[in-house]
Amino acid sequence: MSLLKNVGTIGGLTMVSRVAGMAREMIFSRVLGANTVTDAWFQAFIIPNVFRRLFAEGAFSAAFVPMFSKRLHGDGGIEDARSFSDDVLSVFLPVLIALCAVMMLAMPFVIRLLGDGGAAPADFAMEVDFARIMFPYIVLVSLVTLFTGMLNSVSRFAPGASFPIILNLVLIAALLLGDHAMAEWGWTVRQVGYSQAWAVTVGGAIQLVWLYVWTRVEGFRPRLLWPRITPEVKRLSIIALPAAIGGGAYQINTLVQLYFLNQLESGSISYMNYADRLNQLPLGIIGIALSTAILPTLSRFVSAKNREGADRIQSDAIELSMLLTIPAAVALAICAVPFVTMIFQGGRFSLDQAVVTGEVLGVLVTGLPAYVLVKVLVPNFYARSDTRTPVYAAFISLAVFLAVCLANNGLAFGGPVSIFGQSTTLPAFGFEGAGYGVVGIALASVVGAWINVAYLYAVLVRRGYYTIPLGLVGRVGRQVVAAAAMGAALWFARDLLTGWYDAGLFARVGALLALIGCSAVVYFAIAYVLGAIDRQRIVTLTRRREP
Repeated sequence: MSLLKNVGTIGGLTMVSRVAGMAREMIFSRVLGANTVTDAWFQAFIIPNVFRRLFAEGAFSAAFVPMFSKRLHGDGGIEDARSFSDDVLSVFLPVLIALCAVMMLAMPFVIRLLGDGGAAPADFAMEVDFARIMFPYIVLVSLVTLFTGMLNSVSRFAPGASFPIILNLVLIAALLLGDHAMAEWGWTVRQVGYSQAWAVTVGGAIQLVWLYVWTRVEGFRPRLLWPRITPEVKRLSIIALPAAIGGGAYQINTLVQLYFLNQLESGSISYMNYADRLNQLPLGIIGIALSTAILPTLSRFVSAKNREGADRIQSDAIELSMLLTIPAAVALAICAVPFVTMIFQGGRFSLDQAVVTGEVLGVLVTGLPAYVLVKVLVPNFYARSDTRTPVYAAFISLAVFLAVCLANNGLAFGGPVSIFGQSTTLPAFGFEGAGYGVVGIALASVVGAWINVAYLYAVLVRRGYYTIPLGLVGRVGRQVVAAAAMGAALWFARDLLTGWYDAGLFARVGALLALIGCSAVVYFAIAYVLGAIDRQRIVTLTRRREP
């Protein structure tokens, strides 16, 4: 199957999901704004998602997909694969339910551990309620991930790539209902926050039904049996454990970031969330799509000891990812405040809050190529059942993140710091106003991400797994030149449209389309002329090929 076709399927549906998520955040910002309620909601939403990424999308998926695919395409065929998946499901579900029960009981302690124990009693109770209402989502979405892995193994990527759309649509419906309730029935922002929390769990249940139906369509019959630890389930656990530890580093990073954000002014969690929503748009469309698409193919090439095929797939993934990610990062960095203003500002989300969020975004996207490259490089290790190396990379990244955030409370937050024994005050990266602390935390994440990429690539080279060809280095360099020219054009175009960014809907849409159009025309025209786009490689990628 063509890599570009698989990436197009996953990326296209992920784009729909991200656009739906963007619409959700636009409505969310206008209906609820940035305040203690939104901070509590985003914090509560992060907690189950940390465990989802840790146990489901990260460790479990990395271990399950190659093992399931091997059985499906081996001598046992679909029956062997069914038996394996049923055994996994029967052990996986009770563990998830037990985890959910323990976490819901311990939620007050968890919220205190995240640095918000000093909140007002009513706000603290609200945070605990939100987290308890949403936490069962981890059980539902983890089962969704199991079914998605089964479908991906037969190259049926669309259902798994489309399920996030369902949650976004449910949350949008709940927001619109909440907005109507505030206008007509006198609901408060806090009541709408509770309705949004319940919408998360309802959306997860609908997602599970959607994926279950598709597994039945593909001939799988998931069954819940009496739990038994078979040798294969045990092997899955052994493989997944290092990945879980490695994923734990990423998720600890998220929780540490949440802790630092809780030390800042009200709204800080919301600022980071809105900025990260725009940052995640290209990351999801490009990085996650490529990571999902290349893992099964890389696994087959590695199993067949086809070094040339594995190198080609890895190079294709890097080239495609950088071709799209570099200009996205440059455009988002230069137009960060205009983009945030056009998309989120309005209703209860003020222009000043949009400026702070834009400053955060401008820093955050400097790490966008690194975030994407991590997604693209890690499958090369997973295809070899090497889940330990990403663990080391993740913990090194976490250590760097902590070092930047904690260096005398200066780098992340500004304030007093000792330099060569002399006390001085850092200006918090030169950003004035309420948002400088959030900007510092964003920069810490960026530095950690680039360290992560450097370590992963160094290990690939040292072990002889993969080395970037010089031709690819040259094309990526020309992509950077094309993106710089595009950035210069955007710098001038941005100021010409200043009055449109906080105007009416049509003016905002017009300005947004003008900036995007300017970016695309300048970048791809110059990239084509400079040879940053390997035209023959793109033609090759569009053809169907087998390993």
